[in-house]
Amino acid sequence: MIRVGVGGWNFKPWRGAFYPKDVKRADELRYASRHLTTIEINGTFYRTQSPASFRKWRAETPDGFMFSVKGHRAIGNSRKLADAADRLDWFFKSGVLELGDKLGPLLWQLAPHKTYDKEDVGAFLKLLPRKAGARRLMHVLEVRHESFLVPDFIALLRESNVAIGHAESDEYPEIADVTADFVYARLQRSSERIKAGYSDSDLDRWAKRAKLWAAGGAPDDLPLIGRVKAAKKKREVFVYIIGGAKVRNPAAATALIERVKE
Repeated sequence: MIRVGVGGWNFKPWRGAFYPKDVKRADELRYASRHLTTIEINGTFYRTQSPASFRKWRAETPDGFMFSVKGHRAIGNSRKLADAADRLDWFFKSGVLELGDKLGPLLWQLAPHKTYDKEDVGAFLKLLPRKAGARRLMHVLEVRHESFLVPDFIALLRESNVAIGHAESDEYPEIADVTADFVYARLQRSSERIKAGYSDSDLDRWAKRAKLWAAGGAPDDLPLIGRVKAAKKKREVFVYIIGGAKVRNPAAATALIERVKE
């Protein structure tokens, strides 16, 4: 399964560009979730949401739709990740599990100044809960410092079945190693000059990469850090068009959805 979406669903410039003018603001999620296959909830990075909000979002979206949820910055910005147990417990008790079977990956984004410390990162990975009742939880770690560009880090993620957050970015390191039984990519180079955000050739290229990941392979045109390739097996793939020219991101996501269907 390849899922493609954007970050959030409330963005004023999307009215008229993505949302028809007759769609009420209160119905934006309902509309977006029927044109995209996933949405990354970013608001949880800045403040906790209520259980009622998560239940409402679950109810408004169709069967098969999935959210990913960005973990609170109080966790990712911890001076010592190994000390984040209480904050993780608080985050999960805030209501995120109310998304039920529509809860997809949980994204833990580290601060740009956070450097690689094997012991600290390893301890954090062990803190991440793997199940909520009978449901498994999927975790993604997005790093933003070049000190993480070492095979040792890739091996650590694979041992924990935690995905690397692949960032297509002009600011942060790009790591495309497959480290879990799913792949998580955040594309951040959409252009306002292009109606679909990305050129046809770029969209074709990303569709090809997503299909290759899903089939169990790995693209040979993206930077790999690890010395050993991931096991070849089918995977879920999550791709988000996020950042860049935000006004174009829904158009890029819908164009990519059509390509991965082919």
